[in-house]
Amino acid sequence: MKRAFLFPGQGAQVVGMGKDIYEKYEEARSIYEKASQIAKMDIAKICFEGPEEELMKTENTQLAILTTSLAILEILKKEGVTAQIAAGLSLGEYGALISADMLSFEDGIKLIQKRGYYMGTLLPEGNYAMAAVIGLDNEKIEKICQEISSQGKFVIPANYNCSVQTAISGEQEAVTEAMEKLKEAGAKRVIPLKTAGPFHTPKLEQAKLAYEKELEKVTFHLGKMKVIKNIDGTFYQEQDNIKEILANHIISPVRFDKTIALMQKEGIQEYVEIGPGKTLTGFVRKDNKEAKVVNIYDLQTLENYIKEVNA
Repeated sequence: MKRAFLFPGQGAQVVGMGKDIYEKYEEARSIYEKASQIAKMDIAKICFEGPEEELMKTENTQLAILTTSLAILEILKKEGVTAQIAAGLSLGEYGALISADMLSFEDGIKLIQKRGYYMGTLLPEGNYAMAAVIGLDNEKIEKICQEISSQGKFVIPANYNCSVQTAISGEQEAVTEAMEKLKEAGAKRVIPLKTAGPFHTPKLEQAKLAYEKELEKVTFHLGKMKVIKNIDGTFYQEQDNIKEILANHIISPVRFDKTIALMQKEGIQEYVEIGPGKTLTGFVRKDNKEAKVVNIYDLQTLENYIKEVNA
C-alpha cells in the first residue's frame, strides 16, 4: 500500500496531547526527554499540563507539536510502519524532513525552537489575525485581499489548504474587513483561527533574516523517502537549496492544496496524520473523497492502527 505520513502545523495543539502515549511507551518518553534536553525546557510538562496560554505561545507551540508527532512516529517506526511520501503543514514540514532522515532529530528540535521564537517575537507592532475561508475560489479571495491592501491595509492569502479552503492573514482590522467582503462574495463560511501572527506573509521578513543564521549551522542530507515542499507543492530535489527554501517558507504562502494534488498523482492510498488534530486528513478528504485517512493523536488511535497494520 502506498502511504503518506502527514505532520500537523500550528493550531492543532491541545493541553494533554501525547500524555497517554508517553505514559505507556518508553520510546515516546525517550523522544520527549531528548527533545527537552536539546531545548533546555520541559516539553512534556507544557504538552501535558499547559497552562493553555503557555502552550499557545508560538515559541512553545511549535516545539510541543513537533515533539508529540515525533514521539508517535518513533512507535510507528518500531512497528515497521513506513511511508513512500512525507509532508506537513508549515512547521509540520520539519516532521516530514526528520522522518525522511533529511534532517537530524537534534538539528530539527534546535531549528524549530528558534523558528518558533523568531516567528512569535520578531513581529512588527500591531494586532494580527488569521481566518479560514471556505467555499470560495482562490482568485476571488486574492482579488478581495488585494483591494483591501491597496487602501494601505494589510491582508493576504497565507495558507492554500485545499481546493475549497484558504486561510488569510494580516492586520486585525483588514482581516475583519476581508471576512465581511468574502462572505458577501459567496464564501460558505469564514472562520477566525487560533493563531495570532501574520505567519507566511512578508511581515515576517525580520524573523526570516534571523532564522537564516540558524539554518546556516545545520546540514541537510538526501532523504530515504520523498518529501513535499510547502512552498510550491513539489518534491525536494537533490539540487535544491533547502536552507533558502525553509527561510523563504516563513514569508511565503503554504501550498498544501498542491501537496494534496501531488500525493494523488503519485497514487497514495493511505494518508496517516501523525500528531494532534485531524486538520490535514480533513483537507485531503475535501479534495479526495475516496482517500483512506488515518489520524493518530492518542493511545487508542495509535494502538488501533498498529493492530490494523499487523492484522
